[in-house]
Amino acid sequence: MHKECISESAQTYHFEFAIDDLESFSFIPGQFISAVAEDRTGKEQTRAYSLASAPHGNRFELCLNRVEGGFFSNRLADLPDVPVGGIVRVYGPNGFFTLREPLTDSILVATGTGVAPMRSMLQWLFPTDGPDRSEGKAIWLIYGTRYASEIYYREEFEALAARHANFHYLPALSRDDANWTGLRGYVQDHVARVIEDRAARLGQPLPPAPPDPGASTAGPNFDAHAYICGLSDMIAAVRDRLKDYGWHRKQIITERYD
Repeated sequence: MHKECISESAQTYHFEFAIDDLESFSFIPGQFISAVAEDRTGKEQTRAYSLASAPHGNRFELCLNRVEGGFFSNRLADLPDVPVGGIVRVYGPNGFFTLREPLTDSILVATGTGVAPMRSMLQWLFPTDGPDRSEGKAIWLIYGTRYASEIYYREEFEALAARHANFHYLPALSRDDANWTGLRGYVQDHVARVIEDRAARLGQPLPPAPPDPGASTAGPNFDAHAYICGLSDMIAAVRDRLKDYGWHRKQIITERYD
């Protein structure tokens, strides 16, 4: 295991693990693993963490922060790098917070460590050592946090946006920061602007015409999806805004961590 603090103010850490018994650890970007350990009473505790990387060999990465009263995250955060032979027990992968097929224009919305599964998806869509899997679809990452010091993986996402014209990185701060020249406010407001700008570019009405339930026995087809990961209040606010624009519930995929 390798550990790196990526935000001192938020006490957020990036971890890299290798599974020595496997040549390849396969998972779908957006899924999670469950970490297991015994507490002081000998009771087994399980905590779920979204995978923060695309599949690559027998390795995987996590992003988590210290929280008051936290069990496993604080335990990991307080440990030095585990030496060769050190063991962290995990199960998985599990979860359905994954990119829907066929791939469409996609709005990824995250706050805090909810950016972890988004990083996994983006590394898979835009690999540095393989073909582009985005199929030219427009992909937005709207990332909300309080302060600039809490924008996780900022340089990585900025570099990704510089390399790929169809990837749009939109970090926004919700607290005052005099040195910040980027977006401000809450993620749901920036989701609304993305939807309006996209509709104007495509000449689509807002709200769009409802899908024709008889058009396909497999259900309605959509030309865009939203993937939202964070606290429940944020997810509810973004979902409500999307519904105001006529989005169908099946276009909105969520994962909460509170």
